[in-house]
Amino acid sequence: MANKIDKTFDSHIKNVIKENLKFENVFQSLTRMILGTNDNIEKVNVNGKTTYDFRVFRQGKKHIIGMYDEINSFVSYVKDAAEGGSSKEMAFVLIGEPGNGKTFFIDYLSQIYRDFVALPENMKYTFIFKNLDKIGGYGRITEAESQTYEDPMVLAMNLFPNKEDNFKFLRSLGAKDNQIEKYYNNYRPLGACSDYIYNQIRDYCNGDITKIKEFIEITPIPISESRGTLTGKYAAKDKITSSAVDLLGEESITRLLHITDTNNPYRFDLRRGALARVAGGGIHFADEIFKNKTDLVQVYLGVIQNRTIDIEGFKWPLDTLVVATSNNSEFARFQEEKEQSPIIDRCRVTYMSHNTNYIQQQLLTQYSLGSKEKTTLTNEKLHIDPNLNYAISTAVTLTRVPISDKLTPVEIMKLSAGEVAGEKSIKTLIEIIDQLNRDPDITKRFGQKGLGHRNLGRAIQILLETNETQEGKCMYAGDVFKSLESVILDYVQDTNDRTKYLNDLKIAKSLYRKNIMKTIFNAYMDEPDAIEKDVLNYVNMIIGMDARNLGSDKIWTYKDPQTNKLISIKIDENFVDSVESRLGLKSKEQKQSFRTTISKIYGQKMVQDSTYNFMDNNDLVKAVTDVRLKSDIAGAGSLVGALSNRTNEENQKLYNRMIDTMIGKLSYCKTCALKTIEYFCTQDDAS
Repeated sequence: MANKIDKTFDSHIKNVIKENLKFENVFQSLTRMILGTNDNIEKVNVNGKTTYDFRVFRQGKKHIIGMYDEINSFVSYVKDAAEGGSSKEMAFVLIGEPGNGKTFFIDYLSQIYRDFVALPENMKYTFIFKNLDKIGGYGRITEAESQTYEDPMVLAMNLFPNKEDNFKFLRSLGAKDNQIEKYYNNYRPLGACSDYIYNQIRDYCNGDITKIKEFIEITPIPISESRGTLTGKYAAKDKITSSAVDLLGEESITRLLHITDTNNPYRFDLRRGALARVAGGGIHFADEIFKNKTDLVQVYLGVIQNRTIDIEGFKWPLDTLVVATSNNSEFARFQEEKEQSPIIDRCRVTYMSHNTNYIQQQLLTQYSLGSKEKTTLTNEKLHIDPNLNYAISTAVTLTRVPISDKLTPVEIMKLSAGEVAGEKSIKTLIEIIDQLNRDPDITKRFGQKGLGHRNLGRAIQILLETNETQEGKCMYAGDVFKSLESVILDYVQDTNDRTKYLNDLKIAKSLYRKNIMKTIFNAYMDEPDAIEKDVLNYVNMIIGMDARNLGSDKIWTYKDPQTNKLISIKIDENFVDSVESRLGLKSKEQKQSFRTTISKIYGQKMVQDSTYNFMDNNDLVKAVTDVRLKSDIAGAGSLVGALSNRTNEENQKLYNRMIDTMIGKLSYCKTCALKTIEYFCTQDDAS
């Protein structure tokens, strides 16, 4: 279709009939946007259960991370409404703790919907009544646009008082009976002012449809975030300043100066309210809906149930998706008011949990860290410690996982991320989640409590403003735990929650130390992925031990699944035993059981991902690191001793070489390299 808009009424209707343009309600548009083709949908495994994921929500630089259950609920709700189900008379409401992404989800949905409707084939149109000076009674008002952005097809279905005459008109422009039936599935009467003005025009033209069309002009619905057209937001205000006028509109003094007939519904300026601006197939976002005063919530009840703006008996039908948010405490307070139950009955409530996948949390943390280059207060480049994201992400994720006697917090965190947690099964996590999600107290359900994105942002702000960060010109990961502790003490009110989060912080510190061990080992070996190679060597050795083609020379040849090349490895039983001793495996049975588990994981993971490297198994990584460090520098006592005592030239050379490797190959700066080695040499947070 040409970019130039054909403003004639007949041409627009013909384009709809030829399917160059769409006539559909907001739910049908959203369903088409989300589902489109089967390529837009894929299956994913979340917390041990298979669910659907929709690619439209994963596009762009700052897309939605996680939220699988919430997105599935929304898609199901929209699809049901598009198919004429009960959802079309309901609002979609997200309930959850502050800072868990509710508003971000709706803002992102609004953004992709605006982009979708902006495409020429998806554009939405409305109509203008022009030449009003000819019919008289409108003073200097010469044209009136449909206040609720009604589609021209709605006008086409209301051209004549007789329904059959409207059918004949559509047939005359080429519509088939099955098309007409489809259009009338979305039939609605004209809004009060459009109906009033159109009847005046029809009387003036004595019912001559050719003359009537001269008063009608087609125009696209404006797409503007700032003006609140197509997608709009109404944030809850205090009880004094909020008014139904903000939603519905009010009588316009300016129009009354021009309109002679005071019964003319066009005297009401609906665009003064937020709803009319999204009434033409748009999305209305009611932020913190239950914070509004009661009479405003009652307005929402009428809008949601009847899909109309109702002022003094005049009605304007709406084609609008109403989405809303609320925090747990406001919703609980509202639920206690039993007389307000009708509004809750009209809401499709979805409880949004925090993200509990620490790998995905690293993407969310990157949003908070920002994509722009950071600078100090004196405008010098500010470096970010490569461990910072991991340290923050694991810390905040651990606050969101529950206390359980079946799994440790780290095991829950790892299983939630689809990683291995020793011999613990994903089935155990599923049982824990199912049990928690049956609790009538929403805040006790899985992922419903914890530090949110705002608290994470505060921790980063506190880290940025510290003297250590500014003077060192680096956001050192080890300092972020102090920032998080400060946030917990200042912003977490519940004593039990505060105690839990502080304990979670200790666990996060121990994980950070284990992560540091990888860096130290790689720096010592002067190779970025040295530890990864040694971990895979251990795995391949225990698999090779049981291989049939293993000779007396203990050399095993296998095909590397990552490169498909044949590789030979000499099995070092002393190395294998040392690693297993570090893991606390003493008896032959314990060792064999562990080897069997590793072999099973190898078989399962390599089928799904040939690049899997066992680096998510913290205990195994630490054991391999300890063994290699101890054996490689036995003469120096230990690496800690060598790095701490630099009075001799050999130790100083080792120290300098490791610093150079960290800066040159491992993305450290001098500040965080020095601090990381210093931290490694202490016994802080060692577990």
